[in-house]
Amino acid sequence: MRKTPGMAEAGMSASPALLPDLLSPVAAPPRPMAAEGHRARMRQRLLGAGPDALLDHELIEMLLFLALPRRDTKAMAHALLARFGSFARVLSAPVPALLAVEGLGEAGVAALKTVQGAALRLMRAELLDRPLLGSWEALTGYLRAAMGREGVEQVRVLFLDVRNRLIADEALGRGTVNHTPVYPREVVKRALELGAAALILVHNHPSGDVTPSKADVAMTAELRRAAEALGLVLHDHLVVGAGVCLSFRSKGLL
Repeated sequence: MRKTPGMAEAGMSASPALLPDLLSPVAAPPRPMAAEGHRARMRQRLLGAGPDALLDHELIEMLLFLALPRRDTKAMAHALLARFGSFARVLSAPVPALLAVEGLGEAGVAALKTVQGAALRLMRAELLDRPLLGSWEALTGYLRAAMGREGVEQVRVLFLDVRNRLIADEALGRGTVNHTPVYPREVVKRALELGAAALILVHNHPSGDVTPSKADVAMTAELRRAAEALGLVLHDHLVVGAGVCLSFRSKGLL
């Protein structure tokens, strides 16, 4: 067997029994027991008393631990809250901004976006099979959660049946920080395809100022005329900002 230089001078040869130890990869260090105990205690609080028993950073920490079991998710949770400002803003932050957080990666971002999507679906489920005009608080809460923290303008249309129940909630376009084109003909065409009888137009203002622009008012009037020509009802146009929702109808603009 070939001898290494150091072994040759010492008159020794490498034992075959030692080669597996020399070639084996270094094992990943185990997670500290303190961290395991901390997570176990949070898990018991979550299961025993529900999500309200956890602080915002603890809820994010537990969530990220499921996606990143070998990372320090406690430090990461604090970093996310410091960067984005609140639990809601962490979940609704744009994917590129989340990916810029060191260590989060695609797995961590996917976990956060999964929870955001689940929360929105749960809120939307509360609106199904109920007349939306009689569920205004639930509707505006859902829209604020879905659109209030978007960084660019987004247009959605809620398509309703003859009893004003939700048929479909569709995002029809995304634009810039202050403009999204809306084509009334396309909106009413989609309403007819879905068999809708009425609709509610919704768009957000990323600035947070929900004051309608002149373009908003003009486009709403055009959409109303197009809808009425085909026997459809435009119930309202809602402008959404962070924590607030303005109704065209309540302001006498429709």
